[in-house]
Amino acid sequence: MPERHVTVASKVGLHARPAALLAKEAAAQSVKITIRKQETEPVEAASILGLMTLGAAYGDEVVLAADGEGADDALDRIAELVGSELDGS
Repeated sequence: MPERHVTVASKVGLHARPAALLAKEAAAQSVKITIRKQETEPVEAASILGLMTLGAAYGDEVVLAADGEGADDALDRIAELVGSELDGS
């Protein structure tokens, strides 16, 4: 199962608007993507509530994972978002 380790670049972490933007993009992918912080259980990246309960703050490292055809491309796209400011502009 491919994984990506990414540092959260959004100054507010994965809360509210950044979580909504990330969940929307994850839901649009052809594979199920999970996200977790080190030593925690993964949550679905397409779930706003899951992302917010993850408690990922600015500078935290998260691990993205997916399996299936197109997983690498989907992970690259989501990793790019997590590593950006996610301000919605």
